[in-house]
Amino acid sequence: MIQEEKYEVAVIGAGAAGLCAATVCASAGRNTLVVDREEHPGGILRQCIHSGFGLRYFKEELTGPEYAERVAEKAERAGVRFRFGTTVVSIRRETDGALCLTSLSTAEGVRIIRADAVILAMGCRERTRGNLAVPGSRPAGVFTAGAAQRLLNIEGILPGKKAVIAGSGDIGLIMARRLTWAGIRVEAVVEIMPYPAGLTRNIVQCLDDFHIPLLLEHSLVNILGHGRVEAVEVAPLSRGVPVTERKFRIDCDTVLFSVGLIPENELSAEAGVELNPATGGPLVDSSYETGVPGIFACGNVLHVHDLVDFVSEEAEHAARMVLRRLDGSDGGSGQFPVRAESNLKYVVPNRFLPGCGTRFAFRSLIVCDDGVLEAEQNGKILLSKRFSCVRPAEMLTLEVPGSLLKEPGELKFRLRKGEEI
Repeated sequence: MIQEEKYEVAVIGAGAAGLCAATVCASAGRNTLVVDREEHPGGILRQCIHSGFGLRYFKEELTGPEYAERVAEKAERAGVRFRFGTTVVSIRRETDGALCLTSLSTAEGVRIIRADAVILAMGCRERTRGNLAVPGSRPAGVFTAGAAQRLLNIEGILPGKKAVIAGSGDIGLIMARRLTWAGIRVEAVVEIMPYPAGLTRNIVQCLDDFHIPLLLEHSLVNILGHGRVEAVEVAPLSRGVPVTERKFRIDCDTVLFSVGLIPENELSAEAGVELNPATGGPLVDSSYETGVPGIFACGNVLHVHDLVDFVSEEAEHAARMVLRRLDGSDGGSGQFPVRAESNLKYVVPNRFLPGCGTRFAFRSLIVCDDGVLEAEQNGKILLSKRFSCVRPAEMLTLEVPGSLLKEPGELKFRLRKGEEI
């Protein structure tokens, strides 16, 4: 017989977003469950043994496992219930308005979880070699940066002796330093863009401090080896195309790919949640509610963040919006569209409620040392904010007070270089 249980709030994912959102809901007296496919809370933080977490959220510098432990303890103290080693395979909305989750686990088999509200907090996954279609043979020694991080930090296994890292995402940069500490020589980090994809602090602390070469506007064009990686071929790019006659060989036995993250939203899409092609995450309103009533999203499942502190803050905000819905406030009606325009990849949230102050998050498409972010509605500039350093790797935010969001009509954002104004 399939067991059923009922909660007011069901949170899918026990990383920073899920734990922080669940803590807010449980602290308000709501019966809250967190479901996660792993056996322990904390998500990817558990394998991030470097420091640099928590400076904004906890006002002190922590390692990933320390941050995970802190947010997990807060959730436990608040009375959150957990179901680990459990995978949610479907979400459907019942005729009575309740949300029905079907979960699977080795210990308990199939279980039905009914909830008044669901918070999606499944995080993201890495792009792989397959996503890039890098040619060559298929030898051992090819990893995503996160998989190598888990292998080294959790399993205690050295992935190789000499490595090349494809892509300059933050996980790859951090792994360049971690591999060096473990005695593995990092020959180069290869990046197709003319600028790094990771945070500036990671470029300095993980590459510059260890004299690891960063090859900008270069691409891996071949992986050589049969039983094990023997080398890679790298070529410079001209207008985005590899100049193969100038390719060169780098001997190595390990290749790590750090080429971006993809929000985990297969479950969301099957539940009828509309996804944003610019982020890969759900389209949400200013309450962080998706187009499916009662389903909310926050953290890296919504859009990829650069700092876990921002993930925690966003999750707490989404949870407060969940509480408003459970208390009978319908924040979704009468909302108007939000659009990202010049030099912006995306904006989140995607709809706003007049009179409600909202923090918007963005990703830049340009690099500059003097940028101005503008909010416009009905042909009028409502607000602008200047940034002294604009990089695609670093999330931009803009708080727009409710006093400026009084009128109906589409809200547009654009980013301009200071010299253009």
